[in-house]
Amino acid sequence: MEWWCRGLGWGGGVPGLRWRGGKVSPLVYGQRLAFRAVGVRRCPGARGNPCPLAAVVPGRTTGGRCPECARLDRAHSVAADTIADDPRPYRVYLAWFGPGMTKVGITAEARGEARLLEQGAVAFSWLGRGPLMAARRTEEVLRQALGVPDRVAYERKRAARHALPPAPERAREVEELYRRARAVGGWTETLEPLEFAARDHAGAFHLDGLPRLDGTVTELVGGGVVSGRLLAAAGPDLHLRAPDSRCLALDTRLMGGWVLEAAGEDAEGFSVPVTVAGGANEGAQEELF
Repeated sequence: MEWWCRGLGWGGGVPGLRWRGGKVSPLVYGQRLAFRAVGVRRCPGARGNPCPLAAVVPGRTTGGRCPECARLDRAHSVAADTIADDPRPYRVYLAWFGPGMTKVGITAEARGEARLLEQGAVAFSWLGRGPLMAARRTEEVLRQALGVPDRVAYERKRAARHALPPAPERAREVEELYRRARAVGGWTETLEPLEFAARDHAGAFHLDGLPRLDGTVTELVGGGVVSGRLLAAAGPDLHLRAPDSRCLALDTRLMGGWVLEAAGEDAEGFSVPVTVAGGANEGAQEELF
């Protein structure tokens, strides 16, 4: 059996590696992870359909799909604003990823907090609920009125997790954004406002005491090994303690499309490209660990 990876998921609020065929391997903080990438990276397809070409895709793309499958996936995406007739209720949320890093977004109410976990939101609050298009309009109105984006770069989210302020400060920043959002007129006519209630995911992500970030994996390569102890997981990222004690981040979106096999007990370190963090030339240097 080939273990073809589909990245990280957050079923029931618990991180797990997903595999083709639907199997999920739950992750436990503190466990040792050691695997080797096999062969070449191939497009995993889209929307449950395999890629008809089994196309080879670049190692550094986080999407991991060929152009045709990427278009198919995008054509059925709420985030891409391509669905207008979904009858399910939606919720507007205010998410916090680090000091000064907030965003407004929407998610299907039935998904609960899953979307926030998938994005790596450290803290958040619901703002309102209602039909999809009303939620979409509110998202755009608030984005413009509050001067907040609808996306935050993963590189910024990743770095912020290693120096978080205390939970009360995180909640206060979300509450201030909530207060400003409620002061924006008009949107409450089409959405039901929800009371402020700060939620915090630092515990679910295991971020307390996370050491400084020393580097980030930039791609997997055929035969390349990743070996380390799992310190934390947030959004699509795994934060690992390498055998040389460095704290390295692995975006599991880079794992999608690779066949992975267990590395032996003697596997050491990271024989994949890693961008070294820190210094004046941060992000410019790559090493093989």
